[in-house]
Amino acid sequence: MTIETKIAQYRQGGFPKVWVSDQGDGTYTNPVLHADYSDPDIVRVGEDFFMVASSFNCIPGFPVLHSKDLVNWKIINHIADEIPFPNYVKPEHGKAVWAPSIRYHDGYYWV
Repeated sequence: MTIETKIAQYRQGGFPKVWVSDQGDGTYTNPVLHADYSDPDIVRVGEDFFMVASSFNCIPGFPVLHSKDLVNWKIINHIADEIPFPNYVKPEHGKAVWAPSIRYHDGYYWV
């Protein structure tokens, strides 16, 4: 397929749209997050929700997401910027970290 063909398809609306669960009318469609966020944990602080999830041996690791309504989420940071290679280059039982939890206590977020 040439770039010209792709541009023509785009102009005619021929490409799939990005997944959005918020329908804009107070309803939503599942899945809320159209991605793999394994082992999620969420904490509410005031009117804000923060979620962390497993990332296994992918870096940056442990994404931190924010939402005001549990429907619209945005990645705001990651807990791990790097992992010590070569020890964690491939997933092995007992040699990684997963299933994080997040808590808020005395003004600090703990993961």
